[in-house]
Amino acid sequence: MNQYDYIVVGAGSAGCALATRLSEDPKNAVLLLEYGGSDFGPFIQMPAALSYPMSMKCYDWGFESEPEPHLGGRRLQTPRGKVIGGSSAINGMVYVRGHAGDFDTWAEMGAAGWDYASVLPYFKRMETSHGAQSAWRGTHGPVHVTRGARKNPLHDAFIEAGGQAGYSRTADYNGERQEGFGEMEMTVWRGKRWSAADAYLKPAMKRPNLTVVTGAMTRRVLMESVQAVGVEYEVRGAIQTALAEKEIVLAASAINSPKLLMASGIGNAEELKRAGIVPLVHRPGVGLNLQDHLEVYVQQACTQPITLYKYWNLFGKALVGAQWFFTRTGIGASNQFESCGFIRSRAGVSYPDIQFHFLPMAVRYDGQTAAEGHGYQAHVGPMRSASRGTVQLAGPDPAQKPVIRFNYMSEPEDWADFRQAIRLTREIFAQGAFAPFRGKEIQPGEDAVSDAAIDDFVREHAESAYHPCGTCRMGAADDPFAVVDPECRVIGVKGLRVADSSIFPRITNGNLNAPSIMVGEKAADHILGKSLPPATNVPAWWHPDWRNSQR
Repeated sequence: MNQYDYIVVGAGSAGCALATRLSEDPKNAVLLLEYGGSDFGPFIQMPAALSYPMSMKCYDWGFESEPEPHLGGRRLQTPRGKVIGGSSAINGMVYVRGHAGDFDTWAEMGAAGWDYASVLPYFKRMETSHGAQSAWRGTHGPVHVTRGARKNPLHDAFIEAGGQAGYSRTADYNGERQEGFGEMEMTVWRGKRWSAADAYLKPAMKRPNLTVVTGAMTRRVLMESVQAVGVEYEVRGAIQTALAEKEIVLAASAINSPKLLMASGIGNAEELKRAGIVPLVHRPGVGLNLQDHLEVYVQQACTQPITLYKYWNLFGKALVGAQWFFTRTGIGASNQFESCGFIRSRAGVSYPDIQFHFLPMAVRYDGQTAAEGHGYQAHVGPMRSASRGTVQLAGPDPAQKPVIRFNYMSEPEDWADFRQAIRLTREIFAQGAFAPFRGKEIQPGEDAVSDAAIDDFVREHAESAYHPCGTCRMGAADDPFAVVDPECRVIGVKGLRVADSSIFPRITNGNLNAPSIMVGEKAADHILGKSLPPATNVPAWWHPDWRNSQR
């Protein structure tokens, strides 16, 4: 069989939700294409092993940026999931919806119907939230959202230090109030990673009307003039085609979705010609508007041997692994990001623009380098960078990796924002709650005080938080640089939609897994022509004196 009602490309956060919702009606024949394979194995399933799958070729596309001119010419890794579950199977499992202001801004930018009140019903529909605010949260959805045990005293110290520095406490940053310090949430359930594949796809794969093909690299969308009719994909060296009676949906990531559009002749006509592609539909916004979160790790030595560093040896890792394997409990059952903070960088900023992930260990996110001894750290960076990048084709060969230019730190305000973020982090670490634990500052280091010294540190050490988005921007149909309209339809093309983080008009406040799944949920209703749920008008908290007060 090579003819279906719907074809979905990409079994990631949005794609799993999409394929599941589209196939709920047994009359719909749905094909889901995924280049990766099974997510079976401890490196994906054990939450504490999160640093491994994103650097494993069998699970990751292996993308990296072009040399970044404002970061000393460094190439930054850009992991994207190549596995059932997509990036939700290799990410840090941190669950952040985003701030109400993010989605209201989307609507203001032309994404009508994507304001906070309109997307909140989808967030509630998709989640089962354990121990959060019921008016704002879902309790019967497929995505389990939990909180860590927080047994390490450093987690309480971080939240208490936030209060001592003058910031508020939030009981649920995914509920009424994002701003403040509190417990971080994770997509972990019963001690194992709970990816979009676990939540949506694996139960749905029992349906006879859903066909999932793994090891399938989609090469291009098949077009007849401006009508999308099918896809061409490759499996084990054999090129195959599948036709769509109704629609094709790209949910292949902020890197691969624009790549596939361009490979299919949809994009900036002049650039397509230069890449050896015959242009069919001129959409100059394809591949533009690339955004990401950049972060640094502010690290402090710990004077007590209580950090995760005590497990940073062969015996310790074996002990953690064994406990998790046999009981699904212990250190291995958490991503260890169990405390967090969302603050505003200065007075006049209306809602948080700085996020903290606190970790009771001083180590790189990819697990490659640990500090020589006990320490703790906060991952910190501005949430709404002004810098914008691009994704472009390297040439006509579908197997070629795209050219990724984030153009990080290209705007002067980004440097000012990073300096402020680092200084505010130092202020929190200097509070009395950390006095029993605080040793020397590991990085940036106590000598890095001046603007120039902090800039040098950022230039040398800033890393991606792995949140690329925005490259197929959603907007009004008459916006020349919008790629999809508010129903996720590719403007100027019939029968083709995009539904993943690439359609974000602007990056959301926090990690992108949750809003990406939400996009898949909402896009499914648009595709099926369902009546949209009524807007949920519960209030979101904003600091009452944000114009004059930073905290």
